[in-house]
Amino acid sequence: MPTPAAAPTASFTGSTHYIADDSLLSDVNAAIVLGRPLLVKGEPGTGKTLLASAVAEALGKPLRVWSIKSTTKAVDGLYTYDVVQRLNDARFNDGDVKDLRRYIRMGVLGQAFTSDVQEVVLIDEIDKADLEFPNDLLRELDEMAFHVPELDETVRARHRPIVIITSNAEKELPDAFLRRCLFHYIAVPDKERMRKIVDVHLPGLPEKLLDAAFTRFYALRRQDGLRKKPTTSELVDWLTVLSRMGIAPEDITAKFPFAGVLLKQEADLELQKRARG
Repeated sequence: MPTPAAAPTASFTGSTHYIADDSLLSDVNAAIVLGRPLLVKGEPGTGKTLLASAVAEALGKPLRVWSIKSTTKAVDGLYTYDVVQRLNDARFNDGDVKDLRRYIRMGVLGQAFTSDVQEVVLIDEIDKADLEFPNDLLRELDEMAFHVPELDETVRARHRPIVIITSNAEKELPDAFLRRCLFHYIAVPDKERMRKIVDVHLPGLPEKLLDAAFTRFYALRRQDGLRKKPTTSELVDWLTVLSRMGIAPEDITAKFPFAGVLLKQEADLELQKRARG
């Protein structure tokens, strides 16, 4: 069976808007070399979804996004057959209904497979779909091909896309699917890397403001009993509000202003109020 054309090996070294650690860079590049999907897990707000756009930007490749919902089926990403439109055309004698190609529309993976250039494909939040969804994509992601029964044709990837799959770990994924992927867990960055990330989004913040905000943020991360611990995206949002509202560093420690930007659960906010007396 012919295999998709191998693109020249590209190397991802991060981008101006995405600060990745060495481990993540290594796993992205290993996935590119092997031509296998990279499954990325981590808490919401740790940059899983942004990774695909950073890879596409850095390597100069088009990005296609397939956002998964609970009702999404695997075939949706391959192609759709518009049988309703064909029936309407037959009813009103509008065009040649025998030409089935008129009613075939490629999905995100189908478009990437038929593209003249290698593309980056993001399959976002795969764990939102039903349990059979990953299994239904095994052959397609492994062989980079799928069959269109309406045309009795097999669509094969001209260039093997760089596939990044994100998961919030809401459901366990099948072992057979996991075997076909490389895996990386994005942890909340340590202070040193977090400073670099913040500096990309909010350059020039005063050191005292950063120190006070980081102290509060990492203390929350260590606190037991929180239902939803804040992550990178909440910290960046919180710092944006603090800096634009002119909050003094000492007030961050004493009063915990705009706590609802960091904490998204009522129980967590109540826990902080009780802790402050």
